[in-house]
Amino acid sequence: MNVNHFFGMKIKNRHRDLLSLIKKNSGRLILAAGCSLLVSASTTAMGYLIKPVIDDIFVNRDTSGLLLLPLVVIAVFLIKGVGSYGQEYFMNYVGEDIIRRLRNQLYDRIQDLSLAFFQKERTGTLMSRITNDVNILKSMVSTAVTSSLRDISTIIGLAAVILYQNWRMAILAFIVLPAAFWPVFILGRKVRRVSTGCQQAMADLNAFLHETFAGNKIVKAFGMEQHEKQRFFDRTSRLFDLEIKGVIVQAISSPVMEFFGGLGIAFVIWYGGSEVIAGKTTPGTFMSFLACVLLLYDPVKKISRLNNSIQRGMAAADRVFDIIETPPDIIDPPTPHEIASCTHNLYFENVSFSYGDQDVLSGVNISVNPGEVLALVGMSGGGKSTLANLIPRFYDVTEGKILIDGIDIRQFAVADLRRQIAIVTQEPILFNETVRDNIAYGRSEATEEQIVAAARAAFAHDFIMRFPSGYDTMIGELGGRLSGGEKQRLCIARALIKDAPILILDEATSSLDSEAEAVVQKALENLMHGRTTIVIAHRLSTIAGADHIAVIVGGHVVETGSHETLLVQKGEYFKLYTMQYATSGKHA
Repeated sequence: MNVNHFFGMKIKNRHRDLLSLIKKNSGRLILAAGCSLLVSASTTAMGYLIKPVIDDIFVNRDTSGLLLLPLVVIAVFLIKGVGSYGQEYFMNYVGEDIIRRLRNQLYDRIQDLSLAFFQKERTGTLMSRITNDVNILKSMVSTAVTSSLRDISTIIGLAAVILYQNWRMAILAFIVLPAAFWPVFILGRKVRRVSTGCQQAMADLNAFLHETFAGNKIVKAFGMEQHEKQRFFDRTSRLFDLEIKGVIVQAISSPVMEFFGGLGIAFVIWYGGSEVIAGKTTPGTFMSFLACVLLLYDPVKKISRLNNSIQRGMAAADRVFDIIETPPDIIDPPTPHEIASCTHNLYFENVSFSYGDQDVLSGVNISVNPGEVLALVGMSGGGKSTLANLIPRFYDVTEGKILIDGIDIRQFAVADLRRQIAIVTQEPILFNETVRDNIAYGRSEATEEQIVAAARAAFAHDFIMRFPSGYDTMIGELGGRLSGGEKQRLCIARALIKDAPILILDEATSSLDSEAEAVVQKALENLMHGRTTIVIAHRLSTIAGADHIAVIVGGHVVETGSHETLLVQKGEYFKLYTMQYATSGKHA
C-alpha cells in the first residue's frame, strides 16, 4: 500500500502536521496502546476459553477445570475492564489536548491575518471553524487512534486463534472479508463529500446567527422577524438534507458488513458442523471457532465506521488547515529598524492602493510635521479611512510608501509600529470586561492612578463613578450598557493611556448628538495635545483649527491648506463647507 495514501485519500502535509500533534502525546499514546492491547488480548482470550469450557467441563466432566476456569474468566473480564478504562481516559486526554492545540493554532493564525482577510471571511464562518470543525477533528483523533489500535490488534489475535483451531475453516471465513471491505472504501469517499457540505452549511448557519443576533435591533425596527425566521428555516432545512444524506451513506455501511459477515458465519456453521458430525473436530473447538468468528466481525464493522469517521475528520481538517496555512499579508522585515518613542513626522510619498482591481487611492503626497494635525475631508467613499488604515499597516500600499521620520513603515516590526499609534474610530469597539480592563486594554501594566487619570482626561470619570461597581462594572457585549458618548469617552481614555505619539481619529464624533459631541470633543483635544494627529472628519466645524486639511476626491488629493486658505480658493473644500452650511441652516 502506498504510504502517501490512507483510506482512499492522499496524505498531504497538513495531515502530517496533524500526525505531529498526535506524536506530542506519545507517552499517553503508549499507555493507551498498552490498554488497547489488554482489551484485544482479553477479547481473544474469551473466544478461546469457550473450547476448554465445553470440552473439559461439559464433555469430559473435569471438576478441577470447573473450579479454575470461572476464576480465569473473572480475571479476563477484570483485565478487559481496566484496559477499557485506561484506553478511554488516555485517548480522550490526547484528543482534548490536540483540539486545544489546534484551536490555539487556528486562533493565533486568525489574529495574525490582515483586515483584508476579515473582509473576505464572515465572522460566523470563522467561529464555526474554531468550534464545530475542530470538534469533528477531536472525534476523529480520539476514535481513529484508539479504535484502529484496539480493533486491529483484536482482529489479529482472533485470527491467530481461529487459524490455530482450524486453518481450513479460517481460510474460508477470511475469503468473505475483502468483499465486505470493498464497499466500505467506496462509501467513505461519499461520506467525506457529504461531510464537507454539512460543515459548510453549519458555518453558513453560524454566520447567519451572528448577523441576525448582532443586528436584532434593525430586524425588529423593520418588522423583518418573519423574513429572518424563514431564512433560518431554509438553512436548517438544507443542513437537514445534507445530514440525512450522511446518515444514509453511513447507515448502509453496517448492513453491508452484516450481510457479508452473515454469509461467512452461515458457511462456518455448515462446514464446521459437518466436521463435528464427521468426528474431525470437537464440539468445543467448533464453538470456540464460531465465537471467535462472531467476535471477529465486530471489530471489522468498527473499522468500517472508523473509515467514515476519518473521512469526516479529514474534511474538517481541510477547513481548519485552510485557515492555518493562509500566509499573513502583513509581515515583518528580516531586520527591522528600531522606532523611537517620540513625536513623529509622517510623509505619504506617491501612495496608491487597490482592493483587487478597484483603485481606491492614487498618487497621494502629503507631509505632516511632528505634533501637527492633518485633517482628511471629502465625500464618503473617497478613500479617507483607507489612507488612515495604511499607517498602522492594516493594509500595505500598492505603490509608493509611507515614511515615519524618513523610514518606510514596512522597515519596522509591525508590533513596534502599532505601539506608536492610537486609534479612535467612529464605531466605538469595547469588550465585555470591566471599565478598568477596557481603559487599560493594550497597557495591562497600567496603575490605578494612570487609569483614573486617563478617565478624567477623557471626561469619563464622573459617569464611571455613578455605576454601582465603578471601575469594576461589566459593560456588556460591545459596551451595550453604555450610551454612545460614554462608549466613545472610554475609547478616548483607552487611547490616552496608551500614550502613543501618532493618533488617528476616524470620524470619532460623527455618530454623536450635539451634547455628547461637545464633551467628546473636549476629551479629544486633551488626547491630541502633543501628538501627530490624522483626523478624518465629516463635520468641518471640528477641524477648522487643523494645521493642514487635505481634500480627497475619488482617491486623489485635490486640495491642501488651512481652513481659511481653502475657503478663499473656493474649490472642493468650499463646496463641502457651503453644502454643510446650507444643510444645517447655520454657520458650519
